[in-house]
Amino acid sequence: MTTMETNPATANSTEARRARLSRRRRAAMIGRLRDFGIWLASAVVLLIVWQYLVVTLEISPAVFPTPVAVWDSLYVNMMDGTFVRDLWFTMKEVMIGFFGGATLGFLLALLISEFRPVRVLLYPYVIAFQSVPKTALAPMFLIWFGFGIESKVALVVSTVFFPVLVNTLAGIERTDPDQLDLLRAYCGKRARVFMRVKLPSALPSVFAGLELGVVLALIMAVVSEFLGAVGGLGYRIMIFNTNLDMAGQFAAIIVLSIVGYILHFIVRQIGERVVFWGRAKQGATKV
Repeated sequence: MTTMETNPATANSTEARRARLSRRRRAAMIGRLRDFGIWLASAVVLLIVWQYLVVTLEISPAVFPTPVAVWDSLYVNMMDGTFVRDLWFTMKEVMIGFFGGATLGFLLALLISEFRPVRVLLYPYVIAFQSVPKTALAPMFLIWFGFGIESKVALVVSTVFFPVLVNTLAGIERTDPDQLDLLRAYCGKRARVFMRVKLPSALPSVFAGLELGVVLALIMAVVSEFLGAVGGLGYRIMIFNTNLDMAGQFAAIIVLSIVGYILHFIVRQIGERVVFWGRAKQGATKV
């Protein structure tokens, strides 16, 4: 019978790696807690100064509300379901438009990068379309698609697709030429070359475009609701503005800020797990 013996050097090396990993995790956790503590302290100081200045200077609530008034409005509108309904309405526009725009931008980037006639034919029109402010297109979209969710989704799609397209193209064009030549020498199939080399190279930039796109999607959804809507947080802000309810406007803006941060955080976390090899080299294109 043969007895398996553990090499002491191997065991020590494994323990050392585990210890280093544990120390890194501990250091990362401490760093996150420290950052959160700094942010929390700064937020508390900001709220105290805000409350003090508004009360001391006797600023009208119709001009600038106190943090207490904003909190009261936030609590009331959350509890009675007003913000929940409006947020659901806005999030439908954001999600449908974001996924639609991201898909369109990604697929168009693939066509432009792989087929030169497509680049020559379409890319100038894409640039020209992007040069037009989307708010200038909003009245036409409202006429074509109505005041419902369809016109908002169309505006979000038109906003999201460009940063995704540009970042995807940038990632594909940064592919290592030596890797391309090597794989083409072994297998000339375009699809395999793309999946093995170009796509992994482009993914960090793709997610950079998605991070930008998801924030722009929320912004455009709200802006489109300003111009004409039957619901949503942008619509609610317009109602508050008409009623001179500044506390309500601030409360709605806080909700939007939190939602925007969460959406960006989710996309970033997904990107860090999908493209764990490329975040440090990302160098994303910003539009």
